[in-house]
Amino acid sequence: MFDKNKLKYYVGKNGKTLTDVALLLNVDKSTLWRKMNGMSDFSREDVQKIKEYLHLNKEEAFEIFFA
Repeated sequence: MFDKNKLKYYVGKNGKTLTDVALLLNVDKSTLWRKMNGMSDFSREDVQKIKEYLHLNKEEAFEIFFA
């Protein structure tokens, strides 16, 4: 289960925006919105990029994407 609020927390904590994350993933903001609302899935590559971009450790990434 994806935790949208935790992703938003870590995005803000790192001084980034969801637009920055969409640009990182090379997707439109609407595509990111669909992923965050469970209408589409994050790929393994997406998860890895976000993990590195937001400097998340394994536990933090797990809490966001697999909790």
